[in-house]
Amino acid sequence: MSPTIARWPSVGVVIPTRNRPELLRRALDSVRAQDYPGVLRTLVVYDRSEPDTSLAVDGDRPVGVTANARVPGLAGARNTGIVALATDLVAFCDDDDAWAPGKLRRQVGRLVAEPTAEMATCAIEVTYRGATTPRLAGVDSVPVDALARSRMAMLHSSTFLLRRAALVDPTRLGLVAEDAPGSQNEDWDLLLRAARRHPVAHLDEPLVRVLWGGGSHYAYEYGTKISSLRWMIDRHPEIAGCAPGAARVYGQLACWSAATGNRADAWRWTREAVRNNWREPRAAIALAAMSGAVRMETVLDALHRRGRGI
Repeated sequence: MSPTIARWPSVGVVIPTRNRPELLRRALDSVRAQDYPGVLRTLVVYDRSEPDTSLAVDGDRPVGVTANARVPGLAGARNTGIVALATDLVAFCDDDDAWAPGKLRRQVGRLVAEPTAEMATCAIEVTYRGATTPRLAGVDSVPVDALARSRMAMLHSSTFLLRRAALVDPTRLGLVAEDAPGSQNEDWDLLLRAARRHPVAHLDEPLVRVLWGGGSHYAYEYGTKISSLRWMIDRHPEIAGCAPGAARVYGQLACWSAATGNRADAWRWTREAVRNNWREPRAAIALAAMSGAVRMETVLDALHRRGRGI
């Protein structure tokens, strides 16, 4: 191994996938095109679908292919990759996203500069219906109270870079939560757990392009969205303890309940949202959806055009 390569920590990239071969190849190409000087390995983990072994390659940027050996879903697929990769660091890339060529080099440098941090993120660009919108955090470090107040959507799972030793050690950070309903909000959960231990190191540059509207398996599974948000509230007292943060989650619960036609729950969560923050905009969206004035899909489309969500 050359001295240049040895100076950089080895990185393993986990790409979970399920029946999206064209998007997967784009994501895989973006990872293999990184200008990272160190060792870089990629593992494509097929979840509830047949692995395409033709993607496996050897060489200085090897790609492995395997099936999810744990709980079905995104969390289990990511953990399958984490356990299998014997690298210093682990990064996630969803199969419908793509990295800028300098993403890994810049982000590893940020994490190395913060030796007590166990996790690093970067900003994103959201692409939806041909329009691209940058989403920046405006900070270079993210404490737990910031994540309780807001999900901070720019800290997307495809930007995650973590110390593998912390992930595989249950007394430290631990693996991705496989009991998250529908493997939703498992990324926010991981951020909160990491930030409790040390603020997340952040590189506020949009180095990951996130594709919305690319056939997400979870876009309109409102019942699962409700279950996963309630799981988050039960799991993280910091959320309920932060009035604006609690109002945001209750407002989301109101919106998703209205989308399912459950008016009783939609009213209940709307009242909770307003009680915590009378200016919470999701409460108004839920009321409009309950009245029939708008459809939730129409609201989501308008927000996605601005690179935002509920």
